[in-house]
Amino acid sequence: MTRSPLRLTTSMLTTSTDDRLAAAISAIRTDLDLPESFPPDVEREAQRVAASNPLPTADLTDVPFLTIDPEGSTDLDQALQIERRGDGFLLRYAIADVPAFVEPRGAVDAEARLRGQTFYAPDGRIPLHPPVISENAASLLPNVVRSAFVWQFALGPDGAVLSTDLARARIRSIRQLSYVDAQREIDAGAVESGAAAPTLLLLAEVGPARRVLERLRGGASLSRPEQLVTSVDGHYTLERRSPLPVEQWNAQISLLTGMEAARIMLDGRVGILRTMPEPDAETIERFRLRTAALGHAWSADVRYGEYLSSLDPTDPLQLSITHAAGSLFRGAGYTAFDGEVPDQAIQAAVAAPYAHTTAPLRRLVDRFTLVVCEALSAGEAPPQWARDALASLPKIMSASDSRASQLDNRAVAAVEAALLSARIGELFDAAVIAAKDGGGVVQLIDPAVDAECTGSLTPGDRVRVRLVEATIETGRVLFELVA
Repeated sequence: MTRSPLRLTTSMLTTSTDDRLAAAISAIRTDLDLPESFPPDVEREAQRVAASNPLPTADLTDVPFLTIDPEGSTDLDQALQIERRGDGFLLRYAIADVPAFVEPRGAVDAEARLRGQTFYAPDGRIPLHPPVISENAASLLPNVVRSAFVWQFALGPDGAVLSTDLARARIRSIRQLSYVDAQREIDAGAVESGAAAPTLLLLAEVGPARRVLERLRGGASLSRPEQLVTSVDGHYTLERRSPLPVEQWNAQISLLTGMEAARIMLDGRVGILRTMPEPDAETIERFRLRTAALGHAWSADVRYGEYLSSLDPTDPLQLSITHAAGSLFRGAGYTAFDGEVPDQAIQAAVAAPYAHTTAPLRRLVDRFTLVVCEALSAGEAPPQWARDALASLPKIMSASDSRASQLDNRAVAAVEAALLSARIGELFDAAVIAAKDGGGVVQLIDPAVDAECTGSLTPGDRVRVRLVEATIETGRVLFELVA
């Protein structure tokens, strides 16, 4: 069954409040120094390279790839095809060939290094590359021939990787599906006729199998509901949604690819990894005590990934545990190397070496990972321009990740403040998801807002709170506990 997201629209706001919110979001863009457009020389270079439409010789256009993305996406990084091979599977994962459209050390390359990634603001996307590349020439849109890095994985019946190949090839996606559409077809047994149906049904086998392997190796992921802010017809929308199963299965394919990319680069002793240290013993013990206090104890004989996957974020007690589990996922960064394998090569949440490699249209580092992995897979040395860039990428990506996080957090806060700005003094039902001296964080039942609250709070409790502040310009929302 698919779950419909909770959608809250601000269309009921007064014109004055809408204007204040638009100004606040514009101010966030300015504060974070987010670009409004591409310089003319970047646009010219992008138009020229896109018009050349570089294509590799290898041809896989007869393979029925499909894409699965959020509704309305036009920057399509990945296309998928799965077929059964004996008692296992052949998985093909095509990744947009962005390097074919970005000249090393050219104008587009330089601008991409300034941005680091695509930023998603409520009033519009700020792309990493000019749209002529990211939404057209390099995007894996349906029914057009595109160049792609095609990963081919032979998988065992349990989803384990038996062999990996990587090479550029021409592909043609036959369908573009949203997550909702894909989940609906899978739930209905892929009743849609045509060649895409086998891939959808097999994804529903491979994805869960990979999740089992994740738990067995000690990997973990937090299944927190997302808060998404968008602009619809001039009004801002705040949506809280939990990921559909197909999104989790699709994410497993991306994780698999990133793990294989890391293995290839470590074997070749050159590349860049996405790393995160294991939580220290004190952090683990503190979290373990918190779970016991909340009545959902984490047993010592259960891996933390398996424990986290068992939590139900719709239950207030377990949501507070999920919130506290964020302390286990700290210190993520990028580790570049050339010649010497790094001592710290593990991404602790993945429980394996891992690299970002499946979103080159939207994330700078993936372009370099793909080029390095392609060369190493062919038994060749990676191009010097890519090797020269590796050492600079961790700093670029760290700064870009920080801006993206600030944009997300501040935009959500501003919209939440706008939703509540006319309701100062009103009472709300809420669940406590975190506590500290003199207060903590509560989640309102309706609307779905997280905010600070003063008073003596106990995580997991259902409480009544009164709104005392909602300032759109700062995004500050504050409640007080009602006895």
